[in-house]
Amino acid sequence: MGQLDGQVAVVTGASRGIGRAVAKELGEHGASVVVNYNQSANDADSLVKEIEAAGSKAVAVQASVDKADECQNLIQKAIDEFGKIDILVNNAGVNRDKTLRRMSPEEWDEVIATDLNSAFYCSSAAIPHMVEANYGRIINMSSIIGQMGNIGQANYAAAKAGLIAFTKSAAQELARFNITVNAMCPGFVETDMVLALSDEVKEALIAKIPLGRFGKPEEVATFCRYLVTEGDWITGQQLNPNGGMYMY
Repeated sequence: MGQLDGQVAVVTGASRGIGRAVAKELGEHGASVVVNYNQSANDADSLVKEIEAAGSKAVAVQASVDKADECQNLIQKAIDEFGKIDILVNNAGVNRDKTLRRMSPEEWDEVIATDLNSAFYCSSAAIPHMVEANYGRIINMSSIIGQMGNIGQANYAAAKAGLIAFTKSAAQELARFNITVNAMCPGFVETDMVLALSDEVKEALIAKIPLGRFGKPEEVATFCRYLVTEGDWITGQQLNPNGGMYMY
């Protein structure tokens, strides 16, 4: 028996990186998982097979989560496939790094739409079902950058900081329905984005991390799983798996 047997999770941006690790972790603990992807269909399909091999149900659903109607369709497909939604992980995100002097309005808008607006679109679609069930767990994937800022990432920092504020307000609104809402704020994790950095940049970043290494997607995923299995009295919080890089 898994800790999440009978529960249904939707993870956005789940085909790669942290989202993939989260979806796999939830599936390995018994949840049926809706694996959302935008373009990486092969990666999403392979993850579905991994989750099914572990003994849980999964389905891949394409949706561009920067569009409200596609988010509505995503949540509805979860309902149609599994009958309910218990867990929503708003993980999808992009970065378009430029200094403010060089950043285009399109680069600003794309990051805000994908990283911040999507959380509202998916949550607003899922909340009525959670309220009806008097149960829900929402995790918004923010970032250490939303807490401390970073040169060349004003759009990303604004979106991720917005997720933290969104989390606090939603947590207050939804607590009476037994729905918790928390923000995960990872530091630098071994994803495609971080691993693509030059060795010089990676060394400089690691030098700022007291624990002396990047995190692993699986470590963030374990933290997310804890929130939905053990974190019944945790809501409105920023949780910070960051190796000690940012403390407050």
